[in-house]
Amino acid sequence: MPSVTDPSLLPADVVRAVPEGRVVYGMQLPIQSQSTLYVAEWETKAGPEELARIARAADHAGFFYIGVCDHTAIPRRLADAMSTTWYDTTATLAWLAAQTTRTHLLSHVLILAQRHPLRAAKELSTLDLLSGGRLIVGVGAGHVPEEYELLTGGFEDRGRHTDEAVSALARCFTDEFPELPGPRFPARAMGLRPRPARTPRPPIWIGGSSPAALRRTAAFGDGWLPQGTRRRDLPGQIARLRELREELRGGAPLDIGTIVEPLYLTAGGSGWDLPRWVLQGTAEQVAESLRELVGMGVNHLQVRFMARSAEEWCDQTARFGAEVGPLLNR
Repeated sequence: MPSVTDPSLLPADVVRAVPEGRVVYGMQLPIQSQSTLYVAEWETKAGPEELARIARAADHAGFFYIGVCDHTAIPRRLADAMSTTWYDTTATLAWLAAQTTRTHLLSHVLILAQRHPLRAAKELSTLDLLSGGRLIVGVGAGHVPEEYELLTGGFEDRGRHTDEAVSALARCFTDEFPELPGPRFPARAMGLRPRPARTPRPPIWIGGSSPAALRRTAAFGDGWLPQGTRRRDLPGQIARLRELREELRGGAPLDIGTIVEPLYLTAGGSGWDLPRWVLQGTAEQVAESLRELVGMGVNHLQVRFMARSAEEWCDQTARFGAEVGPLLNR
């Protein structure tokens, strides 16, 4: 396969999702993925009703996006840690499109190389059309060897598979009859409709914080979704990303995000003994901490709330939108 620096593989355009000069915030929804790393007890007993209620709360509170993860099958050796509860990404986002009116719908992140680009483009273009142009495609390379090899091929090749898949998806979004050079998924003279609602195409954000993910973002992405990045590492990663962006895309603009520590907005005391790693406090205290991230170059923030029920999650969502959101752009 040609190098990612081959101009013929790079998207012909850059699609910004975040409005110029703004800081936005979104969330990966609870319930739809239930890894023991972050799932709360109440989520294991919740289902579509609670998921829809939280999505509508985020939509009403001005959240820029709601996100849904992606895993098809979890090997038994990882089932205790990861669980096997992972809602299908495109089906769930399509259902949520009918539950909401304004918020963007983010795949966070789609293991794109596990799907033929034509199939992925068909599903995602339809989702973008049905939602009125609200799709943001988040893409990652995957990290579970058994799942990847079952559905795709050699796990060690997932980087180049993903590079090809992202390049191909961008072409499928912009061309009704895309020319896909391969080598894994060559295609020509095969037409795709319906077309996405957003023109020239939905934005593509790249997930991951490895050197390969940073280079993939700089070459192919419209935005960046770091994974597992600590605050102290973020400035260096952003600096490296911008260097690569200058090298590979002539310094084209890029939406840069980060995942915030779990947070809890207090009001005269939470009545809850929270771990020290939780970002907790008043709206002003939380906003001050988030503005530190903005100062590093971030323009979209992903938040996750500590909560003991769907009702408390919705309350935190509403309070964040009303009290913290306005402080991020002052």
